[in-house]
Amino acid sequence: MVDQKAPIGVFDSGVGGISTLRTLARVLPNENFIFYGDSANAPYGEKSATTVCRLSSHVIEQLQARAVKAVVIACNTATSAAKPQLMAQFPELPIVGIEPALKEAVDAGEQHILVMGTPLTLSLPKYQAQLAKFGARTNIYSLPCPGLADRIELGSAGLPQIKSLLADLMAPMLEHPIDAVVLGCTHYPFIQELITSKIPRPVRVYTGYEGIARQVTVQLAQRQLLRPAGETSRTIEFMSSRNTPAELALYQDLFDHGIE
Repeated sequence: MVDQKAPIGVFDSGVGGISTLRTLARVLPNENFIFYGDSANAPYGEKSATTVCRLSSHVIEQLQARAVKAVVIACNTATSAAKPQLMAQFPELPIVGIEPALKEAVDAGEQHILVMGTPLTLSLPKYQAQLAKFGARTNIYSLPCPGLADRIELGSAGLPQIKSLLADLMAPMLEHPIDAVVLGCTHYPFIQELITSKIPRPVRVYTGYEGIARQVTVQLAQRQLLRPAGETSRTIEFMSSRNTPAELALYQDLFDHGIE
């Protein structure tokens, strides 16, 4: 029998999913978490779908070894490329995946939407189907951002490189009347203010994080796996395929402070 007090596993190709973890930890304050960052193989967004499936499967095996009661794929690329295969491979494990919050932005009535994501996420059928579905009623500008997740992996030390690359990536987009930004990679919320500062008008930002937290809550409640309310303490643990003290310290710092 699965223990209600067992942790929820959260994983990403690197540090980006820590931004998702911050929301999950706030919305689910009684739950224990283990975050696994596959930083030795980051970023997933510039690899093949087959490689992403293989890497994601290996990460879930690492989390299963720690007896997690559910897994959150806090990586848009891994969700798009591997979630169906992972659900088939681990049928007893609740698996919830993040994906670009384009539908959320469209449903909110946004008319000029910039979607930023990794090259693989924006090229896969899942996103392309959304683009075809919603493109008839709103203007959607897709912006692949090669290299951006790599630089965010460096944390605050990467800020000069982040700023330079971001300026180059976004320059062609600024001619459009953007009123909303969908951050389709979990690395990008760490630099949300930098992104919005490039746009010469107020914009709303969509990450999908609140929605994924609700999905996790529902799935655990349906299985009677929510940790009982009133627990006096909980743990948040970090693991990394680049298992060095410096990497784990970076994870903790990003969880506590973000990129400053």
